[in-house]
Amino acid sequence: MAAKRATKKLTASKDELLQYYKDMLLIRRFEEKAGQLYGMGLIGGFCHLYIGQEAVVVGLEASTKDGDKRITTYRDHGHMLACGMDPNGVMAELTGRSDGYSKGKGGSMHMFSKEAHFYGGHGIVGANVPLGAGLAFSDKYKGNDNVTFTYFGDGAANQGQVYETYNMAQLWELPVIFVIENNQYAMGTSVQRATKSPSLWERGAAYGIKGEEVDGMDVLAVRDAGARAVKHCRSGKGPYILEVMTYRYRGHSMSDPAKYRTRDEVQKMREERDAIEQVRKRLLAVKVSEDDLKAIDKEIKDVVNASAEYAKESPEPELSELWTDITVDA
Repeated sequence: MAAKRATKKLTASKDELLQYYKDMLLIRRFEEKAGQLYGMGLIGGFCHLYIGQEAVVVGLEASTKDGDKRITTYRDHGHMLACGMDPNGVMAELTGRSDGYSKGKGGSMHMFSKEAHFYGGHGIVGANVPLGAGLAFSDKYKGNDNVTFTYFGDGAANQGQVYETYNMAQLWELPVIFVIENNQYAMGTSVQRATKSPSLWERGAAYGIKGEEVDGMDVLAVRDAGARAVKHCRSGKGPYILEVMTYRYRGHSMSDPAKYRTRDEVQKMREERDAIEQVRKRLLAVKVSEDDLKAIDKEIKDVVNASAEYAKESPEPELSELWTDITVDA
């Protein structure tokens, strides 16, 4: 098992920092817009925002190659954007329109993109974990070196099917990276009230799975940990667990007022640990100007606003779509 790693100086080129900044800012601005559309009644059902956790997917996607897969739970919009899915198609799906990735039938929690190797968006807590192992089994069977990123939260980490999957993944040496996005709260329950273990990644020790804890508010720390995990899996050594310590600024979903924590707690995290602000400071230190950063923000806001307009103009699905995509011709 890997121990907690000593603090080291994390470095990145100016171009890398700019890309991370743009990718994280796109997720945040997109989620802010999604929250607005939900409030206007244009997004129905559930809507779980990823604001605050942007460094997790952006950092891990930095270690991927074409063919790698990802599967997650219902806080999934950030994962879609980070792996290259079109904001227009994602927003259209959120609003239930026919131009969405699942033709408007999946909504926030259940959209997919075979082209981007994104396999959902799953609403049942922990149920995506064995599916992620199945995706990895496919690659193992085919003999390629692709890996699957299987994301789940601290609440799902207490589900029994997670540990059944750990056992199978290690037994068959599957190339799957289990990413525990520990945002401190499972719905409204603090991880300290729901979990006795001092850490979640170390539970893999019972199965011989290696892993580590990662600072999920630092995109460079996540990137480096992702590179270690990917190297482990691609070399045929089996699964790896990353417990990424992060934080969500909003409630569990749009219907959650988040009264189980104080405003001071959230504000402290925003002011002292915000992942985007950390990269912004790094960019200023390498002589990227405030005007350049403002221009990037405007450019991304334009992309997000355009996605909202695209969604509004996209038609609703025909009633006949109720009978499609139910079975597969074999």
